[in-house]
Amino acid sequence: MNGVVVRPRSLPVLVLLAVALAVLTVLAPRATATTGVSKIAEALRSSPVYVDPAASAQLSPADAHALEQRIEDADKPLLIAVLPADQPTADLFTDLRTATGITGLYAIRLGDRFDARADASVMPRTAVRNLVASVQDESDAKAQLDAFTDRALANMGGSAPASWSSSDGGNGVSTTALITVGAVLVAGGAGAYTLVRRNRRRHAEEQRAALERLRVVVDEDITAFGEELDRLDFHPAEPGADDAMRADYERALDAYDRAKSAMAAAGRPEDVRAVTQALEDGRFSLAQLAARRERRPQPERRPPCFFDPRHGPSATDATWTPPGGAPREVPVCAADATRLADGRDPVIREVDSDYGRRPYWEAGPAYGPWAGGYFGGGLLPGLLVGTLLGSLMATPSYATDYGSGYGDFGGAGYEGGDVSGADFDPGDFGGGFGDGGGFGGGDFGGGGDFGGGF
Repeated sequence: MNGVVVRPRSLPVLVLLAVALAVLTVLAPRATATTGVSKIAEALRSSPVYVDPAASAQLSPADAHALEQRIEDADKPLLIAVLPADQPTADLFTDLRTATGITGLYAIRLGDRFDARADASVMPRTAVRNLVASVQDESDAKAQLDAFTDRALANMGGSAPASWSSSDGGNGVSTTALITVGAVLVAGGAGAYTLVRRNRRRHAEEQRAALERLRVVVDEDITAFGEELDRLDFHPAEPGADDAMRADYERALDAYDRAKSAMAAAGRPEDVRAVTQALEDGRFSLAQLAARRERRPQPERRPPCFFDPRHGPSATDATWTPPGGAPREVPVCAADATRLADGRDPVIREVDSDYGRRPYWEAGPAYGPWAGGYFGGGLLPGLLVGTLLGSLMATPSYATDYGSGYGDFGGAGYEGGDVSGADFDPGDFGGGFGDGGGFGGGDFGGGGDFGGGF
């Protein structure tokens, strides 16, 4: 009798346990599959954008596809993940970078928070921090990711990983990829040579695009210097002219011709440095000539006005504090020195960029050779410290993409898009996930050098 009583009382409990077990069996693997770092990394090796199913409300499939297309068309190693708010953040960037093995810039939208990390060869930490801070006010995921992508693509180095172009869009290893790998193995040296040629061709196209952007600015500088020569109204045979004046004038004319010839022959962004060096030499020669004609002491050889090299050689150094930034000493012309002393803004050289007219130090890495020719090797790093251009110029990838600008950085290490596996600096990806616009950990330093646009 006792056995008969126990069986009816236990049956509902057993049924409930069986149902619960079935539910857990169905749900548990799904949660692990959608939020695990390995799952995210697998998707990012095939495509630049991954949206977790649990975060699909943040970014629609159409918007995600459009973002993918922009990144792939730009041929840059930018990897974006949109994850749910409860995604574990401990070592998230480091683990994701290890799992993908791709040298690149990693951006993560986690709930309503956003943060990014990058290999230093693709973008230095200061530049990453500046870019992240510039989009923190965007609460909408699409607007934030669009803005970050536009600015990052304009300023990062490297090329997209080959796995994006070889994938068929599935979650696993594609048949095309396997065939490609097999062909490379069989072809051996011939296949490697083909890849090298393709990379060189792509790099040459990027350099040509950067050079065309520079050409507009340099042509403006050459024209401005030619107009200065016309306004000078100096004649070598005029009364009072001596051999020293004629030599100054001849050097200025030679500099003008050198600048035009160098720009006409320029084939790479770094070739522009010779053009602006010639213009700087010519303007100093005109300053010497003006002093001789006016019977003044000869001017000291000084760098051009920092705010706009077309203002000519600087007259003094002045303390300038950019909005939200740290004070610094910069060489300025007499007119800008007066403006600063009166509490007014200097006249700043603005150039075209992917996000409108900006001061040249905020307009992207292509302007490094242009600025380097004016300011030389020793001065420019100090003037540009804490700026987007200054940060980018101090990396090996900058030297590869745009020329040395103001220094020689070599080209060692992996470039963006290379598959380096776990061979990367963990310090580039360390720190906690950002909270309210800040970066966790102390990897990025602090202070006012990164405030505002400078």
